[in-house]
Amino acid sequence: MISWTYIFIAAIAEICWIYSLKYLEFKKLIKTNWLQIFSTKEGFLLLFPLLLYVLFGVTNIFFFSKAMQKISASAAFAVWMAIALVGVKIADVIILKESFSYANLFFFLLILIGIIGIKLT
Repeated sequence: MISWTYIFIAAIAEICWIYSLKYLEFKKLIKTNWLQIFSTKEGFLLLFPLLLYVLFGVTNIFFFSKAMQKISASAAFAVWMAIALVGVKIADVIILKESFSYANLFFFLLILIGIIGIKLT
């Protein structure tokens, strides 16, 4: 049972990793004077998504690898990716105010039914 908890934690970390990547500004980071990045609020705010990117990426890999020690790779990957996909869509709708239709709901319910089916078999 703990392995499924690891999958869930890894999927949440994946969702956070995706959003840290969304707000990461590579062009500004490249042009930044790295010696002065911590001396201004703007420099720290520019660096913050990169730090979160690394933190959530490592967390994701760690918990996903722990889960795969007890769960088959195919089941672990399917459940992890499905939870992350549904989580990103929910975050898009809530945070970014993206649209959500009944067709979206139907297909996401199919994904959730698949997750439950994989977990039960």
